[in-house]
Amino acid sequence: MHTKKLLSIGISLCLISCSKEPQWQNLFNGKDLEGWDTYVGPAYDTLLKAFDTTKVLGLNNDPNRIFTVVNEEGQPAIRISGENFGGISTKQEFKNFHLQLQFKWGKKKSPPRKDKIRDSGVLYHAGGKHGVDAGSWMRSQEFQIEEGDCGDYRGVAGGSFEIPATKLNEGYVYDPKAEKIIFNEKSSVGRRCIKMPDTEKPTGEWNTIDLYCLGDTAIHVVNGQVNMILYHSSQLDGDKLKRLDRGKIQIQSEGAEVFYRNVQVEKINEIPKAVIKRE
Repeated sequence: MHTKKLLSIGISLCLISCSKEPQWQNLFNGKDLEGWDTYVGPAYDTLLKAFDTTKVLGLNNDPNRIFTVVNEEGQPAIRISGENFGGISTKQEFKNFHLQLQFKWGKKKSPPRKDKIRDSGVLYHAGGKHGVDAGSWMRSQEFQIEEGDCGDYRGVAGGSFEIPATKLNEGYVYDPKAEKIIFNEKSSVGRRCIKMPDTEKPTGEWNTIDLYCLGDTAIHVVNGQVNMILYHSSQLDGDKLKRLDRGKIQIQSEGAEVFYRNVQVEKINEIPKAVIKRE
């Protein structure tokens, strides 16, 4: 009897302690792209210097292996070649979550961004048809992954956020003390808000990205530093805004070789206080 009571107490304590630990769901199994869909957008014609919309490989048709699983620095990673614009998206939708992943730039660049800074992006609350933005991506909110611009926000195909920002020479820059401004493709200020501060590591090093989404609020975190809090997530429906608080996660192929690893997500019901203190 005494042994049973001790066992019962031990189990109860274990359940209490375990419930406080993050319940991570791995989105990348390290072996293949199970759980993901690929979408390859239009090919770029280097002679005409334009995208050929008649050559769209589309959904789960990737003969050129733009999206593959490789071993990078001793660990499995998703390699995105960047040779065609497009994306790899989760089959599952998420709401009220914390997404964490690591990325590192490769060396290869492809037209039309061969002479430009390396570019990719993590799209969240993604949904609707593939290819509605630039023939390549779903309607979504973007956590920008781009050299020097990592953590920026862009509304994709109608995605919209209110963000406190101040106008500087380079554009509208996140400023937690400023008034909130609406950013979307129909806004007078455009659909981009620049992060602050810049905490991306030098090209070739691994960066850790954390994205917190709770209700219609999102927080962009780069290498442990909050560099943007975004409010009232929505999408354009004609000239009106409709709340947007869930969707798939899509990672962009946008002209640059890039590696992603340790892609995982956990459900949340609050933003950790430690995260807010990092701002």
